[in-house]
Amino acid sequence: MTTNEVLIGVGLTVVLAVGSQILARSLRIPALIVLLPVGFGVGSLVDEINPERLLGDAFSPLVSLAVAVILYDAGLGLDLAKLKGHTRRVVVRLLWIGVLITWFLGSLVAAPLLGMSQRAAIMLGAILVVSGPTVVAPLLAFVRPKERLQHILVWEGSLIDPVGGILGALVFHAVMESTGRHVVDGITGFLASVGIGVAGGVLGALLLWALLRVLRLGEVLGTTAQLAAVIGVAAFCDVLREDTGLIAAVVMGLAVSNVLGVDVRARRPFFETVVSLILGLLFISISATVTPQSLRHVVLPALGLAAVLVLAVRPLVAAVATFGTDLSRGERGFVGWMAPRGIVAAATASTFSADLVAKGVGGAPRILPATFVVIVTTVTLYGLTASTVARRLGVVRPARSRPLLVGGDPWVIELALALRSAGPQVLMWSGDDQQRERIRQAGLELAPGELLASATGEGAELEGITGVYFLTAESDFNALAATVLSGSVGGGVHRLRAPRESHGVVAPFTGGEALFGADLTWSYISHRHEEGAAVLARSADDVPPPGSDLLFLVRRDGSLAPVTAESRPPSEPGDTLVLLGPAALHRAERPAGPVG
Repeated sequence: MTTNEVLIGVGLTVVLAVGSQILARSLRIPALIVLLPVGFGVGSLVDEINPERLLGDAFSPLVSLAVAVILYDAGLGLDLAKLKGHTRRVVVRLLWIGVLITWFLGSLVAAPLLGMSQRAAIMLGAILVVSGPTVVAPLLAFVRPKERLQHILVWEGSLIDPVGGILGALVFHAVMESTGRHVVDGITGFLASVGIGVAGGVLGALLLWALLRVLRLGEVLGTTAQLAAVIGVAAFCDVLREDTGLIAAVVMGLAVSNVLGVDVRARRPFFETVVSLILGLLFISISATVTPQSLRHVVLPALGLAAVLVLAVRPLVAAVATFGTDLSRGERGFVGWMAPRGIVAAATASTFSADLVAKGVGGAPRILPATFVVIVTTVTLYGLTASTVARRLGVVRPARSRPLLVGGDPWVIELALALRSAGPQVLMWSGDDQQRERIRQAGLELAPGELLASATGEGAELEGITGVYFLTAESDFNALAATVLSGSVGGGVHRLRAPRESHGVVAPFTGGEALFGADLTWSYISHRHEEGAAVLARSADDVPPPGSDLLFLVRRDGSLAPVTAESRPPSEPGDTLVLLGPAALHRAERPAGPVG
């Protein structure tokens, strides 16, 4: 290709990748539903975005390293403390029993449906065992199932990708040998791959510990060091044994965030940005390699294969994995209705299918287009139905707001009690031991100590937080923390305004949307509270006490609307007003906790 063609191809790929994700966000649908058709459509019209022409032999290893970065980010978000009891039992069963069942039944059905040889069907079955955090996590964020379900499915999606990648590599080499491998050799090869991946991940985690804890690299250099370490370790492991870099990447993420005590949560937004871009580029590139001619005789049989996987195989896997556990019937049903295929399936099919075609394996040309159809079908089906299925199965979290109030002063606790009495499920956090004890004594739910640090990523999603409100006496802390968390919580991040005479370094200038009226600073509210003002929840149908100030509005549907510097939400019949009453109001009107 000429230099101009390469420039056009790279530029168009990046624009399509990001543009498709923007469109998907606007339509409130999973990005894959847009990325795959766009890549396929443009790839059939424009030769310049075909990655095999752009990158040649470098495409496959680059895909492997890109997926390693994705899995490292997924590993960072996994909390070992949440993997216990029946949750752990279900995840382990999904990973080994589920993989074997899906592989066997998928291969068994693929051969007659797609008219391919047994070897090609076995390869396709191995490719389709994977799911993936990059497709599961966005769907779960939209559906908001119960916390335990979310943990199970996120863990499965994060760990099954490297397992499926290793399985695909082993099956590929067995198929290429024509005569196949002995079962013992296959098991030995799998264990060797796992061993290399785990060892590489441990060494990589120790390297990051040295870089981030011993050398104390700064924010920018420390983040780029993580990226370099993940890519370097994954590449080295892949050189030793194919696809072991995927296991190494997940182990690195798990070890760094759970074992070695390295605080990388503040750097997660960078990796989330990189992962988002990588996903867009990979799906556009891989789908561009699928031609209309290759789909001509594959679409209907592949749709049949997808139907079998969705309607028969996954429910069977879920039934076996959850047997004898304390999961409810609805929870078991939802596990059986959540197995979209994602980037690793596409990457594995793209990597291995060309060599199988060159080897002359019967039906090998149908592996990539069939995988493409299964990915599109499962993502679209689950994306459009998961929310409805979850509601009918009764596994969706309550629709009530779940605000996180940061602070533990007496008036903040009284505010939390008033909000809770109006409906929202209030969660509180404070770094002060005395305030934390005060929160416990009031009967309020106290967030774990690490929640605030992890709220920039999956932490907030897993706890179901719908808004964060910084209400401490430290204006600079409120502003800095609000800046860090800005954009990470669906309901927004707010903070108390700094006093007009503030000499703070940060607070007067930046950080989150300011709460309440112009004069309602922490010091003013505290002083008024000490003089007898109560925080009250009153019906919007009643006349507010003279001299009271509106702080929050709890709507009939349970949603929470704060008063800010820019807006004062209008009330409607049936809403609840949360007010800071006048100082003269009697103490008996204060909300007494615990309140149901």
